[in-house]
Amino acid sequence: MDSPEVTFTLAYVVFAVCFVFTPNEFHSAGLSVQNLLSGWLGSEDAAFVSFHLRRTAATLLCHSLLPLGYYVGMCFAASEKQLYSPSQAPEAWRLFLLLAVTLPSLTCTLIYYWSQDQWARHPLARTLALYALPQSGWQAVASSVNTEFRRIDKFATGAPGARVIVTDTWVMKVTTYRVHVAQQQDVHLTVTESRQHELSPDSNLPVQLLTIHVASASPGVQAFDIRLNSAEYGELCEKLQAPIRSAANVVIHQSLGDLFLETFASLVEINPAYSVPSSQELEACIGCMQTRASVKLVKTCQEAAIGECQQCYCRPMWCLTCMGKWFASRQDPQRPDTWLGSRVPCPTCRARFCILDVCTVR
Repeated sequence: MDSPEVTFTLAYVVFAVCFVFTPNEFHSAGLSVQNLLSGWLGSEDAAFVSFHLRRTAATLLCHSLLPLGYYVGMCFAASEKQLYSPSQAPEAWRLFLLLAVTLPSLTCTLIYYWSQDQWARHPLARTLALYALPQSGWQAVASSVNTEFRRIDKFATGAPGARVIVTDTWVMKVTTYRVHVAQQQDVHLTVTESRQHELSPDSNLPVQLLTIHVASASPGVQAFDIRLNSAEYGELCEKLQAPIRSAANVVIHQSLGDLFLETFASLVEINPAYSVPSSQELEACIGCMQTRASVKLVKTCQEAAIGECQQCYCRPMWCLTCMGKWFASRQDPQRPDTWLGSRVPCPTCRARFCILDVCTVR
């Protein structure tokens, strides 16, 4: 396991995966196609369409060279296999070399085909040509896209490999190998899925990701999906001219408060339940007066005389939603990462409690 061959293979696989999917650390170090070839690609702000015509082609070529790079590296890591002399190399390695050479050769052929007629055969140029007027070409549409992208009021979000850009006229999704483009007036947008993640890798907070299907009424324009944080949904709607429909059973949380209430409820369900004495009748929640009281504060996080939490002797007077809203209202909006572990006073007797002390009644 400690041989140079195995060590190089593991290291190269990690490098290849990071080079293709490009995590933030690689972007910061400049190890991406966009950074390495910035001199040839030009500026995205100056010419958005031209930049991505070249970027997608260069990315495809660089990624197709990875198998050949592995073979060259193995010539040094496993010199005993004589890989530098294909005629003497094992048959399996000769087949791998053939594949490693064929892949970039086919890619170069495809890129040459795309670049003919000033990139008119590129998939992005072909999509733009569908929106061109009879007396003009795709370059005129590209000029309109470039102009709108330079405006500061555009909506833009997402990782480098899956960016979502919405301008006054266009809805675009920029991926590693392609740029999807649709005109706003022709699209039908539908929220098809929502996924709840307990912790975001960036902020350590709950996050809801929405999947929106973008289908164009123009024939020939391929439909595509965009993903974004539900907190950005309102800003997206403000930029869009077309309404967004929601599929059945899709609930959208547009604020951090909505996400917190859902997390608060899920944590309370895990806590021990509180049995109400048979002689005690549950009254309406004094917060909303719409539902019966459903929670009781009982110190269960620690022993009675230990810790900051205190025993609350109030009878059940609040529903779960109102108690969650009270808990959220006592938090520092600038420090949402501390909400779940904080302690707040009881809204009635001011005894301090944490989420572990909120028990559902039965």
